[in-house]
Amino acid sequence: MPLVRIDVNEGRSPEELQQLSRGIHDAILAEYRIPERDYFHIVTEHPAGQIFAQDAGLGFERTPEVVMIQIFTQGGRSQDAKQSLFAAVAEKLGELGIAGENVFIGCVENTAGDWSFGFGRAQYVTGELAVPKK
Repeated sequence: MPLVRIDVNEGRSPEELQQLSRGIHDAILAEYRIPERDYFHIVTEHPAGQIFAQDAGLGFERTPEVVMIQIFTQGGRSQDAKQSLFAAVAEKLGELGIAGENVFIGCVENTAGDWSFGFGRAQYVTGELAVPKK
């Protein structure tokens, strides 16, 4: 059950934001084999000057079209699985015209006990939800 935060600069249409979110979700579905309804995304638009994404020494510059993605998910997936997910996200966003250098992804892992889906209970811990297999 990933929770995905997507930060972009202002200027995209609501349809473009939906396509961006959907592309990321489709990549996660394909690579992590999560249920379709595990769709929890937060899209935040920022005024110019609020996203800073400089080159980290790789020899390229990002443009204002940069998409900053944080994927919060349960730990346990292999580095190969993460690499496949990163590539799939970049491919899906590339289909939307977003250049690879503008796709920035951070993966944050936690445990089943770190999630509450409502009512103040940790449903993976209480057994109300089955812990997803990796």
